[in-house]
Amino acid sequence: MLSPSYQKLKDLLSTTIDSKRILTNPLQTLAYGTDASFYRLIPKIVILAHNETEVIEIIRQAKKLDIALTFRAAGTSLSGQAITDSVLVVATHGWKNFELLDNNQKIKLEPGIVGARANTFLAPHGLKIGPDPASIGAAMIGGIVANNASGMCCGTAQNSYQTIADIRIILHDGTLLDTADSNSISDFKQNQKGLIQEIENLRDQIKNDETLYHLIKNKFKIKNTTGYSINALVDYEDPIDIIKHLMVGSEGTLAFISNVTFKTVIDEKYKSCSLLIFKTIQDACNATILLKSAPVAAVELLDRESIRSVENDPDAPEYFKTLPESACALLVECRDNDLTILNQKQDEIRLQILSIPTYSHYEFTRDPKKYYFNWKARKGLLPTVGGLRKNGTSVIIEDVAFPLPQLAEATLALKDLFKKYEYHDAVLFGHALEGNLHLVFSQDFSNQTEVDRYEKLMSELAILVVDRFNGSLKAEHGTGRNMAPFVEKEWGVTAYQIMKRIKTIFDPNNKINPDVLINPDPKAHLKNLKPMPESHAIVDKCMECGFCEPHCVSEGLTLSPRQRIVIAREISRLEENKEDLQRLTEIKKDVTYQLDETCATDGLCALACPVYIDTGKFVKEWRANKVSNSDKKTAAYIGSHMAQTTAGMRFGLGFISGCHNLFGTQIMTLLSNGFHFISFGKIPKWIPEMPKGANKINTHQQQ
Repeated sequence: MLSPSYQKLKDLLSTTIDSKRILTNPLQTLAYGTDASFYRLIPKIVILAHNETEVIEIIRQAKKLDIALTFRAAGTSLSGQAITDSVLVVATHGWKNFELLDNNQKIKLEPGIVGARANTFLAPHGLKIGPDPASIGAAMIGGIVANNASGMCCGTAQNSYQTIADIRIILHDGTLLDTADSNSISDFKQNQKGLIQEIENLRDQIKNDETLYHLIKNKFKIKNTTGYSINALVDYEDPIDIIKHLMVGSEGTLAFISNVTFKTVIDEKYKSCSLLIFKTIQDACNATILLKSAPVAAVELLDRESIRSVENDPDAPEYFKTLPESACALLVECRDNDLTILNQKQDEIRLQILSIPTYSHYEFTRDPKKYYFNWKARKGLLPTVGGLRKNGTSVIIEDVAFPLPQLAEATLALKDLFKKYEYHDAVLFGHALEGNLHLVFSQDFSNQTEVDRYEKLMSELAILVVDRFNGSLKAEHGTGRNMAPFVEKEWGVTAYQIMKRIKTIFDPNNKINPDVLINPDPKAHLKNLKPMPESHAIVDKCMECGFCEPHCVSEGLTLSPRQRIVIAREISRLEENKEDLQRLTEIKKDVTYQLDETCATDGLCALACPVYIDTGKFVKEWRANKVSNSDKKTAAYIGSHMAQTTAGMRFGLGFISGCHNLFGTQIMTLLSNGFHFISFGKIPKWIPEMPKGANKINTHQQQ
């Protein structure tokens, strides 16, 4: 049952939004409320908003009732940014419009467009968007901007912050600002004078504080998404430009992003890559320093554990299994629109690192199979490692950055830290050119001892990154819930107060995605942890990354593959614990249609899944387990008597067609409806389009 305020919100919104898109049943709120992080909150209401008018109405009505809102697109966030126990507003379907502008030099995109899809719009023009996260095949534009996504090849030069041209946002009171519209800007400046003044005051405060000014400048020389993008207050003078860039990386805590315009970047025609194996991490990091001034598009680091996680892939080279424990790989990408220049770049790269010996010979390749495998191995590392974890554990990804000269020392220090706390499956990989490392490991949250171990690891990680190496605790995945308690540690009191003021300026009542990014609870990262119970061998390795969702034909009608797995896990958990039988009953009431009957079982999800989970195969087994013995016997009888069955069906269809010819359409319809009613729906209704029985096929060839 909804509380009175939430029920009132639902009733009010139902007058303007289709009630079928205002979800309150336990199955749907759990399914839609899940993201890729290791946190779980179940929303009271999920609203599938389809346009700006609906969002404005949701914001205004929620504000009147003092109800918190969280906005979400794909839900591929890794740090808990996209979950809530209040109202979740999902902006996916209905948010797919785009527009090419200024001779294709810009592209306007709505938040529900998948990043890879945006690139397909630009590909015919030899262009793409700047951000290129590993999740670009599933992540949507709303989240890409809200988390200041970067990725493999864009570095900091072409991330969301650097390539944003304009943005359209809706504030906590329904006020709309479109930075591409001079009239909208004029109205905003007239009606939001207080907000504009606050932004100008913050800008001036920072510029008058030399210590704070240089702190901000230095912190953003490397990748940094810890806290708000307060570099906007240093990089820009005009308050509208500042607001525009503050929205990037704000994680949905300041406003709703209705659309964004990116400056497009060149997508070179020719691409080659090579996997360089070095004897040690030190050699790989020293090579990275030299490659910084080489004509490379990307340099990705994979430690020995990362290589081991993909060495059993069918396309993996055999030598992966023979590498020494100290080995480290660099995946080096080279790009150009001229094939001759591409080859010259490859030669320059070789010369640049000639002083550092590689473990084995290497070649740059444009061969599609080899090229694809190299990048598949890198981009799929997070879910691949997650698929290797012990059942019942969560996969954790932390995301840090260091000044490049200290990358080797920092990498070894991180390895020592994982050894200290016995995280033996931990892997390190990331964007070496930016000093950016992803730390992936499995974590059991089922008992307090394990939670305490995680707490100690995180506390010491913060000390190592901030105090020892002056790095970033979050380089590109966003602060979220898991790093919110450490924002002040990284930035210091003065800068953190600036961030708190930014939150208050845009969200004075703390009702827009509260507790994300700014959270006073020092143990917030240890609460609301997602249970990961065993459910079925086919799906137990799923880490709920959401990579499958764009490929699912039933997503949007009922559930996606990820959501089906979420529901199956919850049923398993409730059945095992017997803690909430009413909730179990409510979920089971809708599960047949939502999980089973609407799954196409076509296996398309497995093609996109880095660990090849075929949710369709799981659903087939689910169906088989739900079938009664009598139904199984009936199916077996039909299967072994197909000739008699089809003959009976031909006769039945022929008989019905004859009745139609005898009685006419009107009487036949009345009779059909009557039989359907008295049989309680077991006899299907007849319709005029129903075919008559076909003639039996003569399988004997005539001589």
